[in-house]
Amino acid sequence: MSAIIRKIVTVVEETYLEMGQTVSPPTRRAAAIAVIENPFAGRYVEDLSPLIAIGEELGELLSKKAVAALGIDGATAQSYGKAAAVGENGELEHAAAILHPKMGAPVRKVLGKGAALIPSSKKRSGPGTTLDIPLGHKDAAFVRSHFDGMEVMINDAPRANEIMVAVAVTDSGRPLPRVGGLTIAEVKGEDGLR
Repeated sequence: MSAIIRKIVTVVEETYLEMGQTVSPPTRRAAAIAVIENPFAGRYVEDLSPLIAIGEELGELLSKKAVAALGIDGATAQSYGKAAAVGENGELEHAAAILHPKMGAPVRKVLGKGAALIPSSKKRSGPGTTLDIPLGHKDAAFVRSHFDGMEVMINDAPRANEIMVAVAVTDSGRPLPRVGGLTIAEVKGEDGLR
């Protein structure tokens, strides 16, 4: 089953100034968000494999769009995250089916690696909800400068029978990070932690 997509929205955020300090180069993050029909809205279905397949499809599509929005090669992306919101006629397990079993592999393929777990969030809500996409370094979870998040919303999504699905990538960490932890130069990217 392929996703029935109503719309895709791509958002790029660039931060040039933080607390009166210049951020150079600016920190940049992008999210690609798809609004899709929920094939199981309003009913309980035991086998969620069609949503798992949709997650795999959207993983590739949305990560490519987010990377393209930043104008970078996927391998130079530094952090990533994913999130989904189901409309009121869906269940959280519909979001989990999209986000967890198979979405990660195509995202990692687009980014050239991704040893760390992809942070994720899910919720049930209505049109205009805010989707908080957690972010973490793609190869080393202990890089504190990349513990972050990106907030996105689409004014008319998700409708009751829809799911809003997002993938976010960055080309940097937070603006002006200074709370210690593993640095980018120290990343080995072997175990997903360091």
